[in-house]
Amino acid sequence: MSDLLNVTHMTHYFGGLRAVHNYNLNIKPQQITGLIGPNGAGKTTIFNLITGVYTPTEGQISLENQSIVGLETNEIAAKGLGRTFQNLALWRHMNVLDHIRMAHYSQLNYGLFGAFFNTPACRRQEAEVEENAYRLLELFDIRQHADQLVVNLPYGAQRRVEMARAMATRPKILFLDEPTAGMTPDELVQMIKIIRQVHRDFNVAIFLIEHRMKFVMELCQHIQTLVFGEVIAEGPPEEIQNNPEVIEAYLGKEDLT
Repeated sequence: MSDLLNVTHMTHYFGGLRAVHNYNLNIKPQQITGLIGPNGAGKTTIFNLITGVYTPTEGQISLENQSIVGLETNEIAAKGLGRTFQNLALWRHMNVLDHIRMAHYSQLNYGLFGAFFNTPACRRQEAEVEENAYRLLELFDIRQHADQLVVNLPYGAQRRVEMARAMATRPKILFLDEPTAGMTPDELVQMIKIIRQVHRDFNVAIFLIEHRMKFVMELCQHIQTLVFGEVIAEGPPEEIQNNPEVIEAYLGKEDLT
């Protein structure tokens, strides 16, 4: 099976500070990969480099064998790379349903004429958007909040809105930046179930950053450990969990179990 995403020898500097050094990543379709490391290791910077927020100083990034280096974030999203953010990027004064509907509009093709004259193509595509939006609200257990302003929702529900919005773009690979940040233990268990269902129902690859090790170990098939912008270890969860270098560099003497 060919790789979905390839990152090769990616290095990035902010001024004279080297934030990422010689980073490599290969993700196959439907694979779940985790990126762990202490605060300041460069994890979110790597997300931002791959998704087009920054352009890497060196290296190559390919999605389905096509380079995406230098493309705008919306162009990369249109090619099938969706993401959430460590700090919620939601519109405070828009309701939940409209968040999900808006995420579909880049896929509509009925044009200005269709919108102005409400053509059959316009009505058909808008009905499909509505149907898919409610399907996502059901999947992420937020349908009951459809008409509420997102700012009025509990934090865990806002996280699920952001994930539903990312899935509305129909990504081939989904980047999740700290998906359980600020969640209670019960919300964390619910998020594990949701991510598993998304992975199963949509056949989507997932690349996630997360500090909660049990979450990473339970979900991921492959894990990278990043320290000072460099990968010090990678492999399946059981190898990472028992790697002395990872334990010492990332958690001191604390066990990963």
